[in-house]
Amino acid sequence: MKRTIGFLTVFLVLIVSISACTSVANDQTLTAKNAGKIIEMNIGDTFSVELEGNPSTGYTWEVADMDIAVLKQVGETEFKTRSDLVGASGILILRFETIGRGETTLNLVYHRPWEEDIPPEEIFEVSVVVK
Repeated sequence: MKRTIGFLTVFLVLIVSISACTSVANDQTLTAKNAGKIIEMNIGDTFSVELEGNPSTGYTWEVADMDIAVLKQVGETEFKTRSDLVGASGILILRFETIGRGETTLNLVYHRPWEEDIPPEEIFEVSVVVK
């Protein structure tokens, strides 16, 4: 009986440890520091990209290019302000999920969507490899 309880305890600790490791790797946050890097992930992983911005000026971060067989954007772009002041800048957050094996470049642009003939103010690119 003691041996069975000891085995079950070790088994449960092992399961909890494995679950904790999986969730840490599954929800990465990328920032401007990750620009130009290669990010390796597994199918079903999620990640967010958090970049400086100020939507009150009309500018926003949007997906310019990615392979939709490898990645999909989850939800709408979110904005987290740094202050309660009207017009304050903050962080724009875009969330993604890996949905297929392969490699794609995630290309985000910071621009005013209605200004079609004007180059973006900033570009953010990362290579995403999904195993």
